[in-house]
Amino acid sequence: MPATRDGKMWRSQFYYKDWQGVSHKKNKRGFRTKAEAEQWERDFLQQQQRNLDINFENFVQIYYEDMEHRLRENTMRTKKFIIDLKIIPYFKNKKMNEIKASDVRAWQNALMKKGYSQTYLKTVNNQLSAIFNYAVKYYDLRDNPCRKAGSIGKSQAGERQFWTKQEFKQFLVTVEDKPEARMAFLLLYWTGMRIGELLALTYNDIDLEKRTISINKSYQRLEGRDIITPPKTPKSKRIVTIPPFLAEELRDYMSHLYGIMADERMFRFTKSYMEHEIIRGIKASGVKRIRLHDLRHSHASLLVEMGFTPLAIADRLGHEKIETTLNTYSHLYPNKQGELADRLEIENNREDEE
Repeated sequence: MPATRDGKMWRSQFYYKDWQGVSHKKNKRGFRTKAEAEQWERDFLQQQQRNLDINFENFVQIYYEDMEHRLRENTMRTKKFIIDLKIIPYFKNKKMNEIKASDVRAWQNALMKKGYSQTYLKTVNNQLSAIFNYAVKYYDLRDNPCRKAGSIGKSQAGERQFWTKQEFKQFLVTVEDKPEARMAFLLLYWTGMRIGELLALTYNDIDLEKRTISINKSYQRLEGRDIITPPKTPKSKRIVTIPPFLAEELRDYMSHLYGIMADERMFRFTKSYMEHEIIRGIKASGVKRIRLHDLRHSHASLLVEMGFTPLAIADRLGHEKIETTLNTYSHLYPNKQGELADRLEIENNREDEE
């Protein structure tokens, strides 16, 4: 059925059969031109075929429909933003089963010319590869052209930035007059929890007698809505023990909170407020500039300096794999290796003296 006039706009009406062979009528209004209405019909019918003789852009919509049921809302938003902005414009009209490694290489080269950071290049390339992996696994694409093309960028942008204990104390002075922010920064630095995990904390998660914090959820503010989700990975669900001084800080802070139920959030602000406060505090204190997330790295670096093993650090931070800990903080261990060798030398000399 051809596109038809609908007042000043155009309407697309047609029949189609779904994957079970059942016939349906599709009716969509609001197109500015007849060509737009007819193009929408072609795209819709192509997506219903669910095979690889389909434009890349239409296949991505199939990918989105499936993945949005399996990924956290914020993860899906980030994925869509990158794919829509950096990938679809280049591949949109190419057929999925005709895209070659040489096409991917050409896209990579164009991307690298734009001067993006190495970590961003890696992130964008991974999103394209994920789409082709999906096609290989569920739609019998022969292979992933990204594998043949090779990767671009780097997973990490060099060494992580962090504050020493002295730098953190110097910064903390700048929020002495803001009890909520001060307590939040204390928890981030001395526990290594993620910002979303901190902002999701409730009274029920705190056990001051045992000096433990139960991390079992994460908070995000999306499009004006408060969203509580499970933490990043299964291993992120954990119980963190805190030192006595931090338990006393928490006890004092909680004693001044009124009208909050046991299952309500203890910190009622958002990540953007914390980001504003850390920038303000850095300027006021003169300490080196780090990101809010780098307080997590600061805690890890403190644990490394204290001699804790990568396994212990991984458990405390909630890393899914110990390789994540080793890869992220490997640059902090060379000094430890030197200390280890020195201690072995002392041990050897001690045996000689005996």
